[in-house]
Amino acid sequence: MEINDSAYLAFESFEGTVRQYMAQMQLYDAAIKEIKTKLEILDNEFSVKYDHNPIHNIKSRLKSPRSILEKLNRRSLPLCMDSLKEGMNDIAGIRVICNYLDDIYHIADLLTGQDDVKLLLRRDYIKHPKQSGYRSLHLVIEIPVFLAERVEQVKCEVQIRTIAMDFWASLEHKLKYKSVNEIPDELLNRLRLCAEAITEVDVEMQEIHKDISKERTEGE
Repeated sequence: MEINDSAYLAFESFEGTVRQYMAQMQLYDAAIKEIKTKLEILDNEFSVKYDHNPIHNIKSRLKSPRSILEKLNRRSLPLCMDSLKEGMNDIAGIRVICNYLDDIYHIADLLTGQDDVKLLLRRDYIKHPKQSGYRSLHLVIEIPVFLAERVEQVKCEVQIRTIAMDFWASLEHKLKYKSVNEIPDELLNRLRLCAEAITEVDVEMQEIHKDISKERTEGE
């Protein structure tokens, strides 16, 4: 079967787009590694100084091609690399699970206070929860990724929350996606009540942690 010039041009265009996409994903993956390293260093330093690890766990992910396409479509953005770089903040995502409420803000301040970290956006869904009851601190940051011949500034979304907040958010997400129909208001209200109950537990655990730390300091 003979392949005409237009077919070759179409293939070359497709191949070029795929290579651009893979190169961009490599940048996002590198940014995730950089930020995870920063967070791990901060957690270790905190442990040495204060005998307390603020970070319980760190999770990361790259948005799938399907999720990227769906989001671009929802926002009526063109399917091009500029839309990825300029129109989306969460292709690279890191979730930081902290032990206590205060740890969330300590980690956020320490991370965004570093010279090579640029804070682009901050949304505090802990002080101002979503209507669903969702709570978390969201940061969109930009960091330099050093390549062989250039430096690229790459965006990443960092979500910081407590163990309890993550437990609620994970289950709420699964329940919504498993539901074929829209969830009734009564069940949504029950989810909100669960979020409020979890918040009360977070506050109480924070106070217990402070009291134990105070007793230990006074006993030394």
